[in-house]
Amino acid sequence: MRPTLRTARLTLRPVRDDDLAALVAMNADPEVMAYLGPTQTAEEVAAELPGWVAGEGDFGLWAGDAADGFAGIWFLSADPEDPDAGETGWRLPRAAWGHGYAVEGARALVEHAFTTLGLHRVWAETMAVNTRSRRVMERLGMSYVRTYVDQWDEPIPGWEQGEVVHELRRE
Repeated sequence: MRPTLRTARLTLRPVRDDDLAALVAMNADPEVMAYLGPTQTAEEVAAELPGWVAGEGDFGLWAGDAADGFAGIWFLSADPEDPDAGETGWRLPRAAWGHGYAVEGARALVEHAFTTLGLHRVWAETMAVNTRSRRVMERLGMSYVRTYVDQWDEPIPGWEQGEVVHELRRE
């Protein structure tokens, strides 16, 4: 069972079925999805929601509630190549941008990863051109690991500049 995590301004709780409307609105926004892939229809989000609610294949997906409403989602996934590591990430609706919620929520997940799950390393990845997420990684204290260029079936503009990976180690 994924715990509810609390910060000064956020409650991070497991995603629920009643988050559907907020998730649909967020994933339909081209600016939110600019570095993630194509926008999603309500039907596509609804089809993925049961897996998100169940937390299939990872440590979990949390929805963030702030005083002014839905603040986004954060995830922590198991690293298939390293049982002592996990990947974290976030997606926020535009109304939540610029408030520091991404960093605040990610810090809570990193703390959970290190203290509760006993992980030794947490990493995050984004497109090199995604300056907002790169700033979040830096504000978390993550260190740059590498940049790599991959091949994509449906490349997003900027793909040729690669993906950047940053990490935090428990020590």
